[in-house]
Amino acid sequence: MSKVTLDLPILLPEIPDERDRCVDRLLTALQVESGIDQAHLKEGAPPQVCIHYDRDQVALERVKAIARRAGAEITERYRHVLLDVTGIRHQRHARQTGERIAKADGIMEAVVSGAGVVRIEYDSEVIDEDSVRAAVEATDLTIKDVVDEHAGHDHPPGQHGRETHAAGDGHNHDHGGVFGENTELYFAILSGVFWLAGLLLSFLGGVAEIVPTVLYVIAILLGGYFILIEAVQTIRQGKFEIDFLMLVAAAGACALGAFQEAALLLFLFSIGHALENYAMGKARKSIAALSDLAPPTALVKRGGDTVEVGVGELQVGDTIVVRPNSKIAADGVIVSGTSAVDQAPITGESVPVDKRPVDDIGKDYDLNTLAAEHRAFAGTINGSSPLEIRVMKLAGDSTLSRLVTLVKEAETQQSPTQQLTDKFERYFVPAVIGLVVLLLFAFLVIDEPFSASFYRAMAVLVAASPCALAISTPSAVLAGVARAARQGVLIKGGRPLEDLGGITALAFDKTGTLTEGKPRLTQVIPATGVREEDLLSTAVAVEELSDHPLAAAIVEGGKEKLQTTTLPKAENLEALTARGIKATVEGQQVHIGNRRLFRELTGAEVPQKIDRQMAELETKGNTAMIVHRDGKYLGVIAVMDVARPEAKATLAALKEVGIKKMVMLTGDHQKVADAVAADIGITDPLGSLLPEDKVTAIERLRAEEGMVAMIGDGVNDAPAMAKSTVGIAMGAAGSDVALETADIALMADRLDNLPFAIGLSRKAKSIIRQNLVLSLGMVVILIPLTLLGIADIGPAVIAHEGSTLVVVGNALRLLAYGNTKK
Repeated sequence: MSKVTLDLPILLPEIPDERDRCVDRLLTALQVESGIDQAHLKEGAPPQVCIHYDRDQVALERVKAIARRAGAEITERYRHVLLDVTGIRHQRHARQTGERIAKADGIMEAVVSGAGVVRIEYDSEVIDEDSVRAAVEATDLTIKDVVDEHAGHDHPPGQHGRETHAAGDGHNHDHGGVFGENTELYFAILSGVFWLAGLLLSFLGGVAEIVPTVLYVIAILLGGYFILIEAVQTIRQGKFEIDFLMLVAAAGACALGAFQEAALLLFLFSIGHALENYAMGKARKSIAALSDLAPPTALVKRGGDTVEVGVGELQVGDTIVVRPNSKIAADGVIVSGTSAVDQAPITGESVPVDKRPVDDIGKDYDLNTLAAEHRAFAGTINGSSPLEIRVMKLAGDSTLSRLVTLVKEAETQQSPTQQLTDKFERYFVPAVIGLVVLLLFAFLVIDEPFSASFYRAMAVLVAASPCALAISTPSAVLAGVARAARQGVLIKGGRPLEDLGGITALAFDKTGTLTEGKPRLTQVIPATGVREEDLLSTAVAVEELSDHPLAAAIVEGGKEKLQTTTLPKAENLEALTARGIKATVEGQQVHIGNRRLFRELTGAEVPQKIDRQMAELETKGNTAMIVHRDGKYLGVIAVMDVARPEAKATLAALKEVGIKKMVMLTGDHQKVADAVAADIGITDPLGSLLPEDKVTAIERLRAEEGMVAMIGDGVNDAPAMAKSTVGIAMGAAGSDVALETADIALMADRLDNLPFAIGLSRKAKSIIRQNLVLSLGMVVILIPLTLLGIADIGPAVIAHEGSTLVVVGNALRLLAYGNTKK
């Protein structure tokens, strides 16, 4: 038996990852072919399909042809589409909507994220894309745009449905109203105000009983308004969920005269509900922030003229002109001009990359194998000189476009905790409702009046209403989030607050996270017989004429060391592409650059001592440069993106709290990664990574370690953050995209807040567990007691309100976390 391995992305080029259902379809299709014994997936980068075949029955080339044909047929038939939508209110609504969409014939899978992204897989032999869109719109969602698809590649991504709808167009059921998009939150707060006012007045003598009762009723109406909307919509779908149970429990309490309990019940539930909806609105901004990175237009050379066109009109082969200090509009190859390009938004590199044209501008190049100095990415920022770039990828296929898709796909992945909660709600609420209905008719079986059966049923309903359960997690989350905010840590809800405490590994971006994000002068090594002052003053005088970012670092660091403003006069600066610069200083020729420059200048190798010094510096991650004046080597200077002052201590603290595996992901060279890692205590440095490589690294880490957090600050970190268990963004230094995509943001840009956040998360997780045990335990105890008549409505309400207070009080302990020790 022979075997052959083929790259999965070649067979199925557009699937998001190897977990896609199309992979199983491919393996199944291969295994039924004559001569093929089995086919299975091999993990790796990229993942591969391993095919075992009998070479006596089928030739190798035939096996490859079968695999290619099967992949093409599956890609053509089973299509995938991502849609931006408005109208998603919260995560449960997202799950319900996905279930409704998936019921349409031909739709294989529909997953909706709370952030407003719908991922659909459909069978094109049964349903077309227009019908898929109709199925989505039938749920009262408004489609904003088609983002990406792999539909046999008969048209580019986004060709269908490019019309865009603003939030609120059509049937948008976001919870807006008299107070705008936060109306639900304000209603919940007012509900609490009226409940509290009624409670306080009930303790005052001389106040008529009707006054607090009226206030409670107002609180009930305010707190129950949006809950009623939710309940009606779920009932229309034939479902009974916690929203409905809350209303029934409140109605039962009111029927028995317990207006204060009903008001408190609806206030507490509505405030958690409103905050969840508010958080969803924030999450929807992440995609818009990513899309804004690319310029909307580009300057294109056509017919001897330079014209401005929309980026969507660019064609492969077009030549675009990029002005100084402007964004690059498309992925392509440099055909004219030299400049330093800031690639941090895409690759995460700490210093701008020098770009120069390819040697043969008429040749066809493969961007995947093209040298970095010749390649340009959409969304990166040009330096001080104009460039001309030949477009190699359409706007929808650019690296930046892939970033958008990666983030959206990650946002549609449900967490196991969320799935478990959804399942619990799905069965618990109908079971309670069924039990209460049966108890209402107990008088038909038991010799008692209907009033007694009704009383018992309401007592059981109050006992079974998950009041404490409903707020056990939100109360702890609110307290934990509030405590974190005081420390300068923004935590976006309960899942990241809980998950952070369970992580076993941390992945760090390097630039701007573990390092300061900008180069600094790190070494000045004068040659034998040369004073350091002469070396520095010459270098600073020349570099002061340059606008290159490395030059700025040399000037700033050099002047700080020299402590003087008097420098020799430099003039006639000239950039030497891919080698360095030259200028005249006090009538003498000065060159600063790499080894190649001096081999060309002198016709000989650089002195061994200088070469060794440069090699040592480069091994430690420095960018080293030789300074040469009037035929004499003055020495070597080096710049480097240095580690944050608090990085080493922070990593040591993380080890103390049990984080043993700390991985660094960077677009910088592996030597730079190794040097930084050795200095600050990183266990696993990984260099030379593009954004998709970071995503692959995170997926591999999750497979090995379980729960993984990703800490970054750049746009290029957004997909990896979205794929990790918890995404953490550095606040002040972070991009808007990373900040919006992340689950947690270190707002004060303090890396040393990370151990505090992990400790707080572990405490919150413990308190949530305690609250769940207490609230569920109370339900388990009270239901039998009320069923047997041992406890009536009074003790049931008291027990529930007591458990509620205990749960809230326990949660509030988080507000004091870390005040005396961290």
